[in-house]
Amino acid sequence: MENQHVYEKPVTLRNILAFAIPTIAMTVFMSFYTMVDGLFVSNLIGTEALSAINLTAPVIQLVTAISTMLATGGSAVIMKKMGEKKQEEAKEDFTALILVNVAAGLVMWGLGYGIMEPIFRGMDLSEQVTEYCVEYLSRYLVFTVPILLMNNFTLYMIASEKAALSLVCSVTGGVLNMVLDYVLISVCSMGIGGAAIATGLGYSVTAVVGLFEFGKRTSLLHFKKPVFRWKVLVNAAANGCSEMATALVTGIITMMFNWTMLRYVGEDGVAAVTIIMYVLMFASSLYTGYSYGVAPMISFYYGEQNQEKLKKMTVISMKIIGVISLATAAASFLFTEPLVSVFARPDHPVYDLTVTGNRICTLALIFIGFNIYASGMFTALSNGMVSAVLAFSRSFVLMLITMIVLPAVLGVTGIWLATPAAELMAICLSAGMFFRYRGRYGY
Repeated sequence: MENQHVYEKPVTLRNILAFAIPTIAMTVFMSFYTMVDGLFVSNLIGTEALSAINLTAPVIQLVTAISTMLATGGSAVIMKKMGEKKQEEAKEDFTALILVNVAAGLVMWGLGYGIMEPIFRGMDLSEQVTEYCVEYLSRYLVFTVPILLMNNFTLYMIASEKAALSLVCSVTGGVLNMVLDYVLISVCSMGIGGAAIATGLGYSVTAVVGLFEFGKRTSLLHFKKPVFRWKVLVNAAANGCSEMATALVTGIITMMFNWTMLRYVGEDGVAAVTIIMYVLMFASSLYTGYSYGVAPMISFYYGEQNQEKLKKMTVISMKIIGVISLATAAASFLFTEPLVSVFARPDHPVYDLTVTGNRICTLALIFIGFNIYASGMFTALSNGMVSAVLAFSRSFVLMLITMIVLPAVLGVTGIWLATPAAELMAICLSAGMFFRYRGRYGY
């Protein structure tokens, strides 16, 4: 039994968690050291620099969107082929998709440099914040290709039953990032540019290790002579389009949050939004990690048409997400003040604004997990269309509606309520799709 691949073992809570926990730990740690970036920047440079990091996020998400699509969609396609016993073909496709990602990374790297200055110069920002934005992003974009490889190798390590290695890479990269944050910002006086370099080098750890790991023929997935099949590329893009849509529209919504806050509160509001996003991202990483962790199992069971295992996976997953949702919502509400005080002093205007906003936004954590899992599940089932509808509706359409309506009626309170309201509406759509397609997939 111990020599079996996880895909051959019974679907039990223990086996699912044994496979998913390293991935959950990895995503939590990655979000944690993103928060540490904000911690160093806000405390060593100032809240204006923290605002700048948030303002650069939409451009970064645009640059990484295609890679996110190919990584998530490609993983589903390849693990489905593994379940169909087409191992060699899966390895050829895997290698081809990695090369496509590298090419896409080079294109997006150039695009990022081309659009960043016009975007920031065209916004109503202070000269100091504008300079911070340009400095941070110009350093960050140097690492575009390694970051895209990191996105891919993280998911493929999980699929290859190397989630523990992925976790080690994330921890190592995170520690490196934290150390370099202090050294480059404080000791070397490189400012916000040093923070970007520290982040890029931290992310590059997984990229470098992945090149060596997937170069070994002993790995379940490994590099071999690529075969470029247009059908595979199209299927990967179709399956992963929801994740790309999420990345793109998250950038748009982040921009809307920033513009709305600039209008109602000013740059202090952008800093407050940044801190709250860190908290939501940290809690959401639990759901994202779980969804990424079990996605290869869902794809494999779908490929071998094992409806019994799909049913057990669904029941257990709903229970796990329910427990995590209640726990994270309670923790975020109870520990709001200590969390905010890490980024802003209690006597700073940002502090009270953020405390109020975080307590309202915490309501979203009750619903986010189910929405993330539903979208990820349909991606794993190779139904990119449904996944895209769920992700696009949740991340853009519903957020756009609540961001326009609620602030107009309730002011700043409406801005904080926008996310919980959108997530509540999204869970109704997720439930509808879940029951509609239950008969087709047998989960």
